[in-house]
Amino acid sequence: MALPNFAQQYEAGDAWLADCSARPDLVRTAWDAETLAPIASGAHWLVAEAQLATRYPVVMRIPAQKRGPVLAAPEADKLWWLVPLDAAEEMADVRQLLVQPPGWRLHCPPTGWHIDGRMWITRPDGSGLLTDPAVLAAAIGPGGYRLPAEAP
Repeated sequence: MALPNFAQQYEAGDAWLADCSARPDLVRTAWDAETLAPIASGAHWLVAEAQLATRYPVVMRIPAQKRGPVLAAPEADKLWWLVPLDAAEEMADVRQLLVQPPGWRLHCPPTGWHIDGRMWITRPDGSGLLTDPAVLAAAIGPGGYRLPAEAP
Protein backbone atom coordinates (compact mmCIF):
# COMPACT_ATOMS: atom_id res chain seq x y z
CA MET A 1 0.00 0.00 0.00
CA ALA A 2 1.48 3.33 -1.05
CA LEU A 3 1.61 6.09 1.52
CA PRO A 4 0.00 9.40 0.58
CA ASN A 5 2.35 12.06 -0.70
CA PHE A 6 1.64 14.90 1.73
CA ALA A 7 3.69 17.40 -0.27
CA GLN A 8 1.43 16.82 -3.30
CA GLN A 9 -1.71 17.07 -1.16
CA TYR A 10 -0.54 20.31 0.41
CA GLU A 11 0.44 21.76 -2.97
CA ALA A 12 -3.02 21.00 -4.39
CA GLY A 13 -4.61 22.76 -1.40
CA ASP A 14 -2.19 25.67 -1.62
CA ALA A 15 -2.82 26.06 -5.36
CA TRP A 16 -6.59 26.11 -4.85
CA LEU A 17 -6.37 28.55 -1.94
CA ALA A 18 -3.98 30.89 -3.77
CA ASP A 19 -6.23 30.79 -6.85
CA CYS A 20 -9.11 31.99 -4.67
CA SER A 21 -7.24 35.28 -4.42
CA ALA A 22 -7.30 38.03 -7.03
CA ARG A 23 -3.48 37.93 -6.80
CA PRO A 24 -2.24 34.34 -6.33
CA ASP A 25 1.33 35.58 -6.80
CA LEU A 26 1.04 37.78 -3.69
CA VAL A 27 -0.35 34.87 -1.69
CA ARG A 28 2.64 32.72 -2.67
CA THR A 29 5.05 35.58 -1.91
CA ALA A 30 3.56 35.94 1.59
CA TRP A 31 3.87 32.21 2.22
CA ASP A 32 7.45 32.16 0.91
CA ALA A 33 8.20 34.91 3.46
CA GLU A 34 6.49 32.79 6.16
CA THR A 35 3.70 35.30 6.71
CA LEU A 36 -0.06 34.98 6.54
CA ALA A 37 -1.67 35.75 3.19
CA PRO A 38 -4.85 37.86 3.25
CA ILE A 39 -7.42 36.30 0.94
CA ALA A 40 -10.67 38.19 0.39
CA SER A 41 -13.91 36.28 0.65
CA GLY A 42 -16.71 36.67 -1.83
CA ALA A 43 -15.29 35.41 -5.11
CA HIS A 44 -15.23 31.69 -4.26
CA TRP A 45 -16.45 31.37 -0.68
CA LEU A 46 -17.57 33.21 2.43
CA VAL A 47 -16.20 32.82 5.95
CA ALA A 48 -18.29 31.66 8.90
CA GLU A 49 -16.58 32.67 12.15
CA ALA A 50 -17.07 31.22 15.64
CA GLN A 51 -15.31 30.98 18.98
CA LEU A 52 -12.81 28.14 19.07
CA ALA A 53 -13.28 27.33 22.76
CA THR A 54 -17.00 26.71 22.46
CA ARG A 55 -17.29 25.53 18.84
CA TYR A 56 -14.34 23.19 18.29
CA PRO A 57 -16.50 20.09 18.97
CA VAL A 58 -18.67 21.15 16.01
CA VAL A 59 -15.77 20.44 13.67
CA MET A 60 -15.73 16.78 14.73
CA ARG A 61 -19.54 16.49 14.47
CA ILE A 62 -19.35 17.03 10.72
CA PRO A 63 -18.21 13.96 8.78
CA ALA A 64 -14.91 14.52 6.96
CA GLN A 65 -16.52 14.05 3.54
CA LYS A 66 -18.93 16.93 4.30
CA ARG A 67 -16.41 19.24 5.97
CA GLY A 68 -14.66 21.90 3.94
CA PRO A 69 -11.60 23.85 5.08
CA VAL A 70 -11.55 25.02 8.70
CA LEU A 71 -8.90 27.46 9.94
CA ALA A 72 -8.13 27.93 13.64
CA ALA A 73 -6.40 30.66 15.62
CA PRO A 74 -6.20 29.33 19.20
CA GLU A 75 -4.68 32.48 20.70
CA ALA A 76 -7.48 34.59 19.21
CA ASP A 77 -10.10 31.94 20.17
CA LYS A 78 -11.36 31.84 16.55
CA LEU A 79 -12.48 29.21 14.07
CA TRP A 80 -13.30 29.98 10.44
CA TRP A 81 -15.19 27.66 8.07
CA LEU A 82 -15.08 28.25 4.33
CA VAL A 83 -18.70 28.09 3.18
CA PRO A 84 -20.57 28.65 -0.12
CA LEU A 85 -21.48 32.14 -1.31
CA ASP A 86 -25.16 31.73 -0.33
CA ALA A 87 -24.31 30.80 3.28
CA ALA A 88 -25.15 34.20 4.79
CA GLU A 89 -28.83 33.76 3.96
CA GLU A 90 -28.93 30.14 5.06
CA MET A 91 -27.23 30.80 8.41
CA ALA A 92 -28.80 34.15 9.27
CA ASP A 93 -30.53 32.62 12.31
CA VAL A 94 -27.47 30.77 13.66
CA ARG A 95 -26.36 33.15 16.41
CA GLN A 96 -23.22 31.18 17.25
CA LEU A 97 -21.74 31.98 13.82
CA LEU A 98 -20.89 35.26 12.14
CA VAL A 99 -20.83 35.03 8.37
CA GLN A 100 -18.38 37.67 7.24
CA PRO A 101 -19.39 39.80 4.23
CA PRO A 102 -17.82 39.49 0.78
CA GLY A 103 -14.48 41.29 0.69
CA TRP A 104 -13.62 40.33 4.28
CA ARG A 105 -10.00 39.17 4.41
CA LEU A 106 -9.09 35.85 5.96
CA HIS A 107 -5.39 35.76 6.85
CA CYS A 108 -4.31 32.27 5.81
CA PRO A 109 -1.23 30.12 6.27
CA PRO A 110 -0.40 27.56 3.59
CA THR A 111 -2.13 24.23 4.06
CA GLY A 112 0.86 22.27 5.34
CA TRP A 113 2.06 24.38 8.25
CA HIS A 114 1.27 26.97 10.92
CA ILE A 115 2.06 30.66 10.77
CA ASP A 116 1.52 33.12 13.63
CA GLY A 117 -0.50 30.55 15.56
CA ARG A 118 -2.97 29.87 12.73
CA MET A 119 -3.43 26.36 11.40
CA TRP A 120 -5.81 24.45 9.19
CA ILE A 121 -7.80 21.92 11.20
CA THR A 122 -9.31 20.68 7.96
CA ARG A 123 -6.99 21.62 5.12
CA PRO A 124 -8.04 22.78 1.68
CA ASP A 125 -7.36 19.78 -0.55
CA GLY A 126 -7.71 21.40 -3.96
CA SER A 127 -11.16 19.94 -4.62
CA GLY A 128 -13.04 23.13 -3.78
CA LEU A 129 -15.16 21.35 -1.15
CA LEU A 130 -16.84 23.85 1.18
CA THR A 131 -18.87 23.13 4.30
CA ASP A 132 -22.58 23.02 3.52
CA PRO A 133 -24.30 25.73 5.61
CA ALA A 134 -27.20 23.43 6.52
CA VAL A 135 -24.77 20.78 7.78
CA LEU A 136 -22.80 23.38 9.77
CA ALA A 137 -25.96 24.86 11.29
CA ALA A 138 -27.21 21.39 12.23
CA ALA A 139 -23.84 20.50 13.80
CA ILE A 140 -24.02 23.60 15.98
CA GLY A 141 -27.50 22.66 17.18
CA PRO A 142 -27.95 20.79 20.46
CA GLY A 143 -28.13 17.31 18.89
CA GLY A 144 -25.38 17.84 16.34
CA TYR A 145 -25.45 16.78 12.70
CA ARG A 146 -27.03 13.42 11.87
CA LEU A 147 -26.83 11.62 8.57
CA PRO A 148 -30.17 11.38 6.74
CA ALA A 149 -32.08 8.15 7.44
CA GLU A 150 -31.44 6.82 3.92
CA ALA A 151 -27.67 7.23 4.22
CA PRO A 152 -25.64 4.06 4.82
